Amino acid sequence: MKFKIQSILIILCISTFLSSSKTAVLAQNQKNSAVLNATDFKHYVDYFNTMEDENIAKAIPNEKSWEWMEQNIPLFECPQQNFEEIYYYRWWTARKHITNTPQGFAITEFLVERSYADEYNMISCALGHHINEFRWLHNPEYIEQDVHLWYRGNEGGRMKKLRTFSSWTADALYSRYLVNKDEDFLLDMYPDLVDEYAAWEGDRKRPDGLFWQNDVKDGMEESLSGGRRVRNARPTINSYMYGNALALAKMANLKNDQTKAKYFKAKADTLQQLVEGKLWNTKDAFFETFTEKDTSAHVREAIGFIPWYFNLPEANKGFEKAWEQLNDEEGFCAPFGTTTAEMRSPRFRSHGTGTCEWDGAVWPFATSQTLTALGNVLNNYTQNVVNNADYFRELNKYVESQYYRGRPYIGEYLDESTGYWLMGDRERSRYYNHSTFNDLIITGLVGLRPRADDKIEVNPLIPQEKWDWFCLDNVLYHGDILTILWDKTGKKYNRGKGFKVFRNGNEIASAEQLEHILTK
Repeated sequence: MKFKIQSILIILCISTFLSSSKTAVLAQNQKNSAVLNATDFKHYVDYFNTMEDENIAKAIPNEKSWEWMEQNIPLFECPQQNFEEIYYYRWWTARKHITNTPQGFAITEFLVERSYADEYNMISCALGHHINEFRWLHNPEYIEQDVHLWYRGNEGGRMKKLRTFSSWTADALYSRYLVNKDEDFLLDMYPDLVDEYAAWEGDRKRPDGLFWQNDVKDGMEESLSGGRRVRNARPTINSYMYGNALALAKMANLKNDQTKAKYFKAKADTLQQLVEGKLWNTKDAFFETFTEKDTSAHVREAIGFIPWYFNLPEANKGFEKAWEQLNDEEGFCAPFGTTTAEMRSPRFRSHGTGTCEWDGAVWPFATSQTLTALGNVLNNYTQNVVNNADYFRELNKYVESQYYRGRPYIGEYLDESTGYWLMGDRERSRYYNHSTFNDLIITGLVGLRPRADDKIEVNPLIPQEKWDWFCLDNVLYHGDILTILWDKTGKKYNRGKGFKVFRNGNEIASAEQLEHILTK
């Protein structure tokens, strides 16, 4: 027994030493690589803290918010002040949702208690968004404990309401792995994710192989194509299950389990064929909901862009034509964002206001999905339908929409023509944690594209002449600190002219213009 205790103490000492050494190396890398000074952005947080009387404080109250942000977030600077302000605002608001529980951290969707939430006021609808946003924090514990709670917090099993909403959690966790390369955490979750996939197949799979879902269980109630009790094959859940199957195949490969890798890859391939064959409406040139009667719903909705969130549509088969609707003022191109249904529909915005309608109004949940999908189209498909200017225009609308009465604000949904937040005066809507934003800045606008190999890929979607400079700094990626900057004249950051990538303070790649970079 004495020997066993001594062995444990030795292991703990070694673990503590290694952890301390790793932290020290990271801190030194941060110091060596810094281009931006964190304190230059503290004024944003000071202002945000004055905007409210903090009536709900959770694990990290406002008074600790800057300290938390300084320790955890990548820094971002650009000449367009509203982009910069909303970037820091979204980290400030995301922090509000970190909650202490007896089982570790949880991340909420609403700050106020909801009757339909699980324990600790948790709601699973935006879990994929939470993972993709929180993967950029330096401290991994917040999202890891939240995920563990969802999957093991009910006496070792899944929380009762994990599967209340459609989910792309396996895909999101693999995407997180591409940022931090934490194989141990990912593969530890693998059995839980396999079990969850089987559960969805057990109660949501149709005889033809497609998955059905009520629109409300997609978090998209009162849609034009569905209903709260209608069992339609929607582009949402079918794309999610495709992404999850592909992610599980990649996890199986990491485990060297070729049998399971082939098993899940086959499921993904089947779903790809079914989505392309049954959900694609050739006449409308769009992925649309397939009804219980096995006919198209014949209405374009923003969920028809979701297949590209997972790179599902095969390239060079004409599917990219759907993106023409993003730029069409009778389609989805509204003054204050991407509508959730096409504006030409006679039923557009026909359900009234105030009951969570997805019949056309702009929802950040859908906007962030659409922009992620658009980023994939611009990075992974050869096409001439959309370009970087379209991405910047829509992201700019997203930025401009996140104000209410002259102050930064993120809520549930807004009027597409006026930008008015439709539940802006309701306490429940404030700080709605139901979308991504900073992930779009990092992976889309600045263009850091997470990869499984050791290469660093950056493909900015900022039009060449839009900004003369910008910098994304203090990005923890594959255990290193990255800095990505653009300095047209070389006088802003004094690191030379052009587009540059630094790792731990050392320049590893550069280009004269804003362009795709792939380097080791």
